[in-house]
Amino acid sequence: MGYNIGLRLIEEFLAKTGARRCQTFKETSEVIAKIGFKIFLNIQPIVGNWSQDGKSFSLILTENPLAEFVELPVAQDPNVAKELWYSQILCGVLRGALHMVQLDVDVWFTKDVLRGDDQTEIKLKLLKILKDEVPAGED
Repeated sequence: MGYNIGLRLIEEFLAKTGARRCQTFKETSEVIAKIGFKIFLNIQPIVGNWSQDGKSFSLILTENPLAEFVELPVAQDPNVAKELWYSQILCGVLRGALHMVQLDVDVWFTKDVLRGDDQTEIKLKLLKILKDEVPAGED
């Protein structure tokens, strides 16, 4: 569901911001954190934990509006804490939006306040840059 939202959300993002194509993955990370999250969730995550090769980074959310009034039912079922990532939709949104701008990424949660961690952290890893291709029959 989040992936499909991201596919459509990128159009609104580009229309509202008039953003130009990012030249590096680092520039992309800054646009996501400083503009994208600010427009749609009114928060600004911290970009950090860059890998040595510059192909992965973390978005550290100091607050998560999706989890504000949520409490996981860990007491009833301890397996919930291992399997449920409540805000997983954000990963799908990021993956879908970046796919529309020709970036194939893997996105996952590494930490979540709802699971007892001190902060919420989303990891993004660039798998490959997709080629700009014109769909068949639209030349």
